[in-house]
Amino acid sequence: MKIVKEFKEFALKGNMMDLAVGVIVGGAFQKLISSLVDNIIMPVVSVFTGGIDFSQWSITIPRWIGMGPGATIRFGLFIAQIVDFLIMALVIFAMVKFMNALRKPKDAPATVKECPYCKSEISVDAIKCPNCTSDL
Repeated sequence: MKIVKEFKEFALKGNMMDLAVGVIVGGAFQKLISSLVDNIIMPVVSVFTGGIDFSQWSITIPRWIGMGPGATIRFGLFIAQIVDFLIMALVIFAMVKFMNALRKPKDAPATVKECPYCKSEISVDAIKCPNCTSDL
């Protein structure tokens, strides 16, 4: 019964729901980025590569005598997945950077400065150092 109680506290505390929402939104976001790469970016890349369908790039390894059938290595699809990953990583980096900027407190304006002569802390508005009596 203790395990059930602990699980109930865990589930109701919000950790499980936050995780579930994150996974669902992440899956939908991944589909969106994959669609962007497959339907927008890769066709533009294929224009620069001479109209070749980038996803169809492959190497076929022939069958050897006495061995099974040959194999096809589809490196074009792999390159598309790398571009997909890089875009996803870039967007996540931008989101984290934006969230950190929102969370970081603004720096308060300085109220003290250092006297250039005696190196003591004085008010920013001071025109004469109270410690060494130097004109600032």
